[in-house]
Amino acid sequence: MKDRIKIIMENENLTPARFADRLQINRAIVSHILNGRNNPSLDVVTRILTEMNYINPEWLLNGTGNIYKDGIESDLIPREPDLFTQNDIKPDVEPDEVENRTETALNKLANNTQPSVNKPVTYIKSVDKKINQIIIYYSDNTFEIFIPHQVKG
Repeated sequence: MKDRIKIIMENENLTPARFADRLQINRAIVSHILNGRNNPSLDVVTRILTEMNYINPEWLLNGTGNIYKDGIESDLIPREPDLFTQNDIKPDVEPDEVENRTETALNKLANNTQPSVNKPVTYIKSVDKKINQIIIYYSDNTFEIFIPHQVKG
């Protein structure tokens, strides 16, 4: 069944993480299944068949028949876009508009320069800090603690 789950993920263009997110299960569960550490639980199989109701249950459970239910064409199944199939997605903005936007934004930034102002640096005195102890660790796993003696004034 592990191999059939991999086939589903490949056909859906899903990474293991996105597959787990889509099924609303812990990502570690999918990782354990794909690595062969665990077999899919009834809950995982149920979630696959519920979320992806076009998957043939007999194929998923036994490996017999087609991956998709009868009457379902693989071209009609909604898939996650990937790097190679995104060319069908239409952008909201034409490419020429995007180029003009970036040029306008850069021109506005270039024209908004302000002259630098020389200001004197003021030193703010902080509260006096005193060393309480110094610990030196040696490579042979020993250490020494030095505590400064206090000067009475």
